[in-house]
Amino acid sequence: MVHMTETAIQKVKEILAQQPDPKPAGLRIAVVGGGCSGFTYSMAFENNPGMLDKIYNFDGLKVFIDQVSMLYLDGARIDYVETLEGSGFKFDNPNVRNTCGCGSSFSA
Repeated sequence: MVHMTETAIQKVKEILAQQPDPKPAGLRIAVVGGGCSGFTYSMAFENNPGMLDKIYNFDGLKVFIDQVSMLYLDGARIDYVETLEGSGFKFDNPNVRNTCGCGSSFSA
């Protein structure tokens, strides 16, 4: 299972509300190949879930995750943080073995 903090849910809802009509149906979270350690996280609004997607409902926010990404995201916690260095979504993923120096890529 994937977990999202209330802060992350509210931030996604805020960004979703700013999208032009027709509003996307939900948020896709995925793990994609790339980055200096092998994988990176992807978040994008989407109109329809895939046929085999796992669909989560977080306080009315639909989140779609494909089966392959679910292997890497199971147990992950997604938060939204604001610091002096910047703001953004932070993944706390127990499946990660190594991360790169830039902090945006990982291996599992």
